[in-house]
Amino acid sequence: MDYSPLLLSLKVAAISTTVVFVFGIFFARIFSRKQFFGKSVIESFFMLPLVLPPTVVGFALLVLFGKQGWLGKWLMDWFGVQIIFSWVGAVIASIVVSFPLMYQSAAAAFDSLDERLENAARTLGASEWRVFWTIAFPLAWPGLLAGLVLAFARGLGEFGATLMLAGYIPGKTDTIPMAIYFAVESGQMEKATFWVVIIVALGFSTIMWLNWWSRRNMRRFTNQNRSR
Repeated sequence: MDYSPLLLSLKVAAISTTVVFVFGIFFARIFSRKQFFGKSVIESFFMLPLVLPPTVVGFALLVLFGKQGWLGKWLMDWFGVQIIFSWVGAVIASIVVSFPLMYQSAAAAFDSLDERLENAARTLGASEWRVFWTIAFPLAWPGLLAGLVLAFARGLGEFGATLMLAGYIPGKTDTIPMAIYFAVESGQMEKATFWVVIIVALGFSTIMWLNWWSRRNMRRFTNQNRSR
């Protein structure tokens, strides 16, 4: 059995999750504390991949990063980098479809914080960077972790946009969802079943861990309040 789909899926999901974690927190933090004209339009654009069919997202990425796309052509002409039909294309597709989950969770986490705690730190001379790392980030961490886990699970299972942008090249762009689809297409049901079991186990384990962690921290928070 060739395990390259598993390794590639984990690689793609890990890289895309890292990217959306950083940028999701960055934009959520800014938007949670600032009001400006066009904010709702930008946030709607961020959330758009959640409601669009994956093939539509993939088509948009193909137009953007294709050989004749303005960004794809620029990358090829200046750096010799081809996005389509590569594992990098799979990463980009996973980033786009998983970003809304991370952003939504991070925005909800930051919106729920008590601004008085941050303002108190500022009056004591703390910089914005210090306020974020010592107050906002630790208090928002449960929500950020939830977004991180959901983004990882979404990136792991991405199929439609990845197929449009990265295609299916065995050993190069064959993530687990790709391996399942093309195994079924070729009548290799045992192979498809194997990968279905693997990805279901990964997704189930991820969600179970998140639920366990959430319950554990809720009990800890409740016990701390009772002890007071």
